[in-house]
Amino acid sequence: MSPFMQETDVNRRIAARVRQLRSERGLSLEALADRSGVSRSMISLIERGETSPTAVLLEKLAAGLSVTLANLFEPPAVAATPLSRHAEQSTWRDPASGYIRRNVSPAGAVTPIQIVEVEFPAGAHVAYETGPRQKPAHQQVWVLEGTIEVTVGTQQYRLDTGDCLAFVLDRPTAYRNRSRKPARYAVVIVMGTP
Repeated sequence: MSPFMQETDVNRRIAARVRQLRSERGLSLEALADRSGVSRSMISLIERGETSPTAVLLEKLAAGLSVTLANLFEPPAVAATPLSRHAEQSTWRDPASGYIRRNVSPAGAVTPIQIVEVEFPAGAHVAYETGPRQKPAHQQVWVLEGTIEVTVGTQQYRLDTGDCLAFVLDRPTAYRNRSRKPARYAVVIVMGTP
């Protein structure tokens, strides 16, 4: 499958998932716009699959929907399966930073844990305006290769290969790769536990 076709499929998946989550919560476009800080027109474009939203924009929508960013990449109304084969895991490239994320966890599985793998290009930077969610989201970032900087609120951490950082997604968070080599890291997210 060509990269364009794969990107189109992922945008369609995101569109369907945002529509599904908004509908399940009984939110109008206006209500989600108010909760997320994303304009009604942009949400409409995303739900129709007519734009390639950035990771920052999707994180705002996820917070407004009280889910994690990884939830937006799950196919809507999937049958739960305990197995996630590498070839079937969805990948997505952020059009702004160029980072590639892969949802590793089985789609639709009944578990509070989500695992995401990120390939972070040299020089890449992405900053999320994350704030508190209705249910707390705990996250751990484990660097598999390379070096990244993670800023949580005002605290900055340098993570090298093998390092792992745990934090709650309740304040602005930024990721930066200042090196000349790509980095790869895993993100483990648990939603809704104290």
